[in-house]
Amino acid sequence: MKKHFDPDAAASEGSGIYGLPFTPDEAKVVVIPVPFEATTSYGGGTSRGPAAVFEASKQVDLLDHETGRPYEAGIAMLPIPRKVVSWNAKAKKSGRRRVRAVNEISESVNDWVYETTRDLLHDGKMPVVLGGDHSVPFGAICAYGERYPHMGILHLDAHCDLRDAYEGFTYSHASIFHNVIMRTRLRKLVQVGVRDVGSREIRLIENSFGRIRTFFDDELAARKEHGVPWGDIADEIVDELPYDVYLSWDIDGLDPTLCPGTGTPVPGGLSWNEAIGLLRAIRRAKKRIIGLDLCEVAPGKTEWDANVGARLLYKMIGFALATQ
Repeated sequence: MKKHFDPDAAASEGSGIYGLPFTPDEAKVVVIPVPFEATTSYGGGTSRGPAAVFEASKQVDLLDHETGRPYEAGIAMLPIPRKVVSWNAKAKKSGRRRVRAVNEISESVNDWVYETTRDLLHDGKMPVVLGGDHSVPFGAICAYGERYPHMGILHLDAHCDLRDAYEGFTYSHASIFHNVIMRTRLRKLVQVGVRDVGSREIRLIENSFGRIRTFFDDELAARKEHGVPWGDIADEIVDELPYDVYLSWDIDGLDPTLCPGTGTPVPGGLSWNEAIGLLRAIRRAKKRIIGLDLCEVAPGKTEWDANVGARLLYKMIGFALATQ
């Protein structure tokens, strides 16, 4: 930690994410912004998520009551990548009339995210993808899967994201985990908070031979109504995961009052404390969070979405470091 840095002071001009003084070379945790939303099928704005979270992060107090001082490990964010901004603009301009062009651009995004994540892992960093829509972490998941072949994914989302080439887009935000299941060797996908699902997605889950375990939101609500403590439910969810856990969290897995600007909000979802309770359960189980992504933060008419996103990201990073 640089001697002149005061974690209790306001963020200084020109400081990094969370007002920190680290460069990516100095930081243990390196955030990869991916401002891409070309496959968005409803509301837009997630391409502006990384920049909005960066600005909102400077209002987050750095001492976390649960995880201590995550900032001391070093957290830095890479510059907004101009090539991804350009790809996003080009792909959105192509639209649904040129699905092939969007698919090709999405492959370029996947390759860039994969290579960036792989290189950071090689350097001993913990890469964190900040979307953008939920299509963007695919390359990171591939890179993490190579480094941690026995990992499982804890997927928080209002949707299963198990659709095949949704609206013709092979790498749609609604298809990311169809791609993960079909194109990687991931051993276990555990989904929480799902409340929008298609019949084909249900069949994929049922025919996955236990590779996919989905905790539907209505089932969780019914159990809570009958007095089952959330801590017990969270322990059950985490028990489905292997030792190495990757977090892939779409912010719309939360109650939409916490993320009203997100592209596809759905009533229901987890409260703030229930989401953090999942992280507590991972630590209780003595499992290890090896990496993570946070997607679908879309700045709305207020700073609320970015505020919640920045705080959720800090919590996720804090628990990841605490379980190392």
